[in-house]
Amino acid sequence: MCPSAKPTGETILKPILILIGLLSTALAILGIFLPLLPTVPLLLLAAACFARSSEKFYNRLIENPQLGPIIRDFNEGQGVPLRAKIVAILLIWSTISISALFFISIFWLRAGLFAIAFSVTLYLWRIPTRNP
Repeated sequence: MCPSAKPTGETILKPILILIGLLSTALAILGIFLPLLPTVPLLLLAAACFARSSEKFYNRLIENPQLGPIIRDFNEGQGVPLRAKIVAILLIWSTISISALFFISIFWLRAGLFAIAFSVTLYLWRIPTRNP
């Protein structure tokens, strides 16, 4: 095997990012119908993965008539819908609270989970809200 034929970090990372992007897109589409899956954050994750790995998949996602406007609005600084923010925050707090209170008995782990929930909530509220 010649030295130039060795896989680089970029060639290994590209298929992983494509896989994560496809999985995120599939989950985002399910999130349209299931209230427990946050559609907007999953679409943004998919777009970020595709932007770094596949121009073809990125363009297909951005040009999709149903999913593309959500990503374009966010990228253009118009933000995300208020409903998406509220649903994401409610899901974060409900799942973390249930996990921390019923399944975690170590205090510092509970505190860490609540710190994560607080940090994500703060981040989500700082994202601009799109006007209807």
